[in-house]
Formats: sequence, structure tokens, C-alpha cells
Amino acid sequence: MSFEDLLKELQGQKTAQEDPDHVSLEALFNEAFMSKYSSLTSFAAFLEKGNFQAETREEIKDIPDELFDRHVARETSFSDWKTMLNTATTEYAGK
Repeated sequence: MSFEDLLKELQGQKTAQEDPDHVSLEALFNEAFMSKYSSLTSFAAFLEKGNFQAETREEIKDIPDELFDRHVARETSFSDWKTMLNTATTEYAGK
């Protein structure tokens, strides 16, 4: 468990892991996932490389689709954000 996860849990902000729609981006796009589908090892590094600042799904929704899809296609083996998110959600739910 990362320090951030522990802190969120202690603050009561960590949500039930059974619901993939409320899993943190860091948990969904963990190191294993990012290493498997990109040359990066963290979702934070992925965002940073694209000069995006987002910590929640809501903040990612504020990024123009075309820009984020282009970044996903360039930095991962996915063609767009929706495919990347769906794959991560499916893999997370299967654990």
C-alpha cells in the first residue's frame, strides 16, 4: 500500500474497491498496468509527460478529448482514452 493510499484510508476518503467506477486512478493505472501498455511506470508520469494536471476522473473529463486521445495514442498501446480506461477497469475488476 502506498503512502497516498494509506493517507486516504486514514482520512476516510478511500472508497470501496468493489466498485471500479470509484477506484483511484493510481490503483486503476498501477505500475504493472502502465508498464504493460506504455513505456512509463506510473499514471502520474503519463500525465506529466503530456503536461496534464489531473488527479480525478472529473478533472480528466475537463481535458479536451482530442488532446487526451492523442496523448494516449502516442504514449500507450491504446488508440484512445476510453479504450485505455475500459481495459484498466476490466483488468482491475478481474483481480
